[in-house]
Amino acid sequence: MTSIKQIFLAMVSVFVLFINLANAADDKIIIGSKMQNESYILAEIMAQLLESHHYNIERKYGFGGTFLIYNALISNEIDIYPEYTGTISEVILRDITIDKSDLSIEDYHAALAPKGLKIFNPFGFNNSYAIALKKTLSDEQNIRNISHLKFHPDLLVSFSHEFLNRSDGWLQLKNAYGLDFSPPGIQHGLAYKAIEEGAINITDAYSTDGDLERYGLILLKDDLDFFPKYYGVPLSRMNFPKRAAQILEQLENLIDDQKMRQLNAKVIIDQQTFAAVANEFLKQNKLISDDLMFVQQTMFDRLVKNTITHIKLTLTALGLGCFIGLILAFLIFRSARISRSVIYATGLMQTIPSIALLALMIPLFGIGEIPAITALFLYSLLPILRSAVTALSTIDPILSNVSKAIGMTKFQQLRYVLFPLALPNILAGIKTAAVICIGTATLAAFIGAGGLGEPIVTGLALNDTSLILQGAIPAACLAIIVELLFELLEKYVIPEHMRANV
Repeated sequence: MTSIKQIFLAMVSVFVLFINLANAADDKIIIGSKMQNESYILAEIMAQLLESHHYNIERKYGFGGTFLIYNALISNEIDIYPEYTGTISEVILRDITIDKSDLSIEDYHAALAPKGLKIFNPFGFNNSYAIALKKTLSDEQNIRNISHLKFHPDLLVSFSHEFLNRSDGWLQLKNAYGLDFSPPGIQHGLAYKAIEEGAINITDAYSTDGDLERYGLILLKDDLDFFPKYYGVPLSRMNFPKRAAQILEQLENLIDDQKMRQLNAKVIIDQQTFAAVANEFLKQNKLISDDLMFVQQTMFDRLVKNTITHIKLTLTALGLGCFIGLILAFLIFRSARISRSVIYATGLMQTIPSIALLALMIPLFGIGEIPAITALFLYSLLPILRSAVTALSTIDPILSNVSKAIGMTKFQQLRYVLFPLALPNILAGIKTAAVICIGTATLAAFIGAGGLGEPIVTGLALNDTSLILQGAIPAACLAIIVELLFELLEKYVIPEHMRANV
């Protein structure tokens, strides 16, 4: 099993290495961000500041949670990303038995050092977790503090998935305040819109969210002082370049709570891009020259880049699926018992939710393209394998017996009789796998693999439908194009009388 895994990983790695070889650079710094508006802005501020000092910066934005981006950092997929002290103490350092109630920067350095990590001095703001609701609802029912919620069990409550599962999140908050809600999970970027539309009344928020004013929300007072402080800090590995670290130290205490809310609002309310907001901030604080122009990708440039990445992920996974799936089908189709067992095993992969399968790939292959390709390959295997085995095993036995009677070897039977007859169904299985890969590949952006899922992830963070459509529509168009290409291929390789049955 280990050798098979190593061979497969080597095949994927060689392909990805070949594709990305031209992009390799010794001085490259890879900056990541979570799928949050604020994280994008802070990451872009760091990126442009380092670029102004001639560093080659690669951006990997939109990781779907602390678990994913932290694993990206420790597995060398990214070099630095904006994090929060509260998240570090409650999530990253949860296995360390120290008093985390009031950690200093020195305490964080000491606790992170054994993990090979370090933080920089804070940006200056405290973006704590908070509980948000409409101001009108607060006034109507006199809800000012979190403790007041226990007197309103009829309210509709929904929290972000990460908040529901954090040690400093819902479960501990519920116990501390004696609350009796059973809130479902919701994507953070959609929660405010759900409040606006009346689908829910209460959700978790960040105290520096730019959306609070936009949707007329207020934050309930944490009257038990439950939430820890969440000071924004850059988090990196210990081997982060010293000169680059000195450059980023210029950001220390430069962004207070009000300034962070303003930066968030410029993106959320004024519809400015992350890059434009970061550039304006750096110029206002004299960190980059006023005449230094940043090159912002056009929507077309982003579309081309994301589409190429999406096609690369899909084609690689589909190619591996065809290669391994068809060879496996040719080896096992003559044994009904083995065929059923193998198809059943591959079918189990289809029962695993896509995002869960991507997360399961992280301990094995890290973050980025390789785990995404591996997950897509596993999803493509079932339709290819099942269609090939079914087609080969249901061919009329008379044809097989005739081929044996005229002296054909098993390989010749497969090459000249069985495979041509099974080809229509095999192509149908490959086409199904291709469409599945195209759709599922949009989720690869959650683990930093890019593709057309990138604008979807960003759109979710900003609650921006137009951005979501910039990923969803091209992905749908790719699926349609694939369907048309396969129809064209079938016309060339399959006789007309056999195409009618496909």
